Amino acid sequence: MPHRRSDSSYWWASYLERGQRVRRSTGTTDLNEAKAIEAKWRSQAHKEQHWEVKLPRLFEEVMLEYLRGSEHLRSLETLKRQTKNLLAFFRGRQVNDLTGQDIKAYCRKRKDEGRANGTINRELAALSSAINHCNREWEWDLPNPVKGRMLREPHHRERYLTRAEVGRLIAEARKLRHGDLLADFVEVAVHTGCRRGELLNLDWSRIGLDRERESITLNARHTKSGKPRMVPMNATAVAAIKRRAAWRAENAPHSPWVFAREGGTQVKSLRCGFAQAAKQAGLSDIRIHDLRHTAASWLVTDGVPLEVVKELLGHSSITMTERYAHLAPHRVREAVNQLSHDSVTFDNLVRRDNVVGIGKS
Repeated sequence: MPHRRSDSSYWWASYLERGQRVRRSTGTTDLNEAKAIEAKWRSQAHKEQHWEVKLPRLFEEVMLEYLRGSEHLRSLETLKRQTKNLLAFFRGRQVNDLTGQDIKAYCRKRKDEGRANGTINRELAALSSAINHCNREWEWDLPNPVKGRMLREPHHRERYLTRAEVGRLIAEARKLRHGDLLADFVEVAVHTGCRRGELLNLDWSRIGLDRERESITLNARHTKSGKPRMVPMNATAVAAIKRRAAWRAENAPHSPWVFAREGGTQVKSLRCGFAQAAKQAGLSDIRIHDLRHTAASWLVTDGVPLEVVKELLGHSSITMTERYAHLAPHRVREAVNQLSHDSVTFDNLVRRDNVVGIGKS
């Protein structure tokens, strides 16, 4: 008999599967529908255990189980978006019968829609993880046709803006509707290296404008790596934040968001305005995340050590930061030159040691 839990609005089923008690949400608030779902699951469990029957699992069933098991992940919204894209192609399909040809067909479809290999791979990874989750948690023994069929991805993007290009981008942004907001966002992004989501989700309680503490505080739940960090702001970033504060005082004094619309609602996306400003500025092949790359490139080019850049940007490993190392070839040259600075050659060292040895004898 389905039952209710205090932490859920859905009916939950309880039954034995392979000798173990299983409790699952039916995903419905209708009791009769919940009873039917529980009866179906009991029947499936019985057939699998006693008749060794591999029951068909629909794509929707597999992804639903995976989403339920991923509710604690910070990437849940991204996973839901990927599932929606997968659903448009695999809806109603039995995962037991999926083959490599089905995966290739999905890749062709997404490519025809203009999606990059990296985007398609992330979606395939979600499907693969869902299958592995169900095999691990429910022992469904599903085949995984995704394995070995990921698309080849190009090396990381190397699109960095010069200071002149950033200046043009900001100038064009200010000409647009709500352009001051977009321009301030660009300035803060370029001069802090923060991610798009870190800035759009930024509230005023995490802004420090004291002269000795001009910084942005990012708690663990706000960062991609799950590690908190404090991002110092230079004069340019501080000026942009203060312009946002002045706008807020006049237009939305009760809004908690640094980047807010009229009425105080949170800005969710700047993609269209950014693309328009970039086009007007004559900048091609540019996206919002390239502002973060630009911050890193400026830091490295100006001689900031990679270890410091890693901490500022919140990279999870130094490997991610090393992609910018080629932007500072002078550091390698200086290091090599340092080897010969006031040093003793090998021949001189040998000659000196021989002399000392002879003197001692």
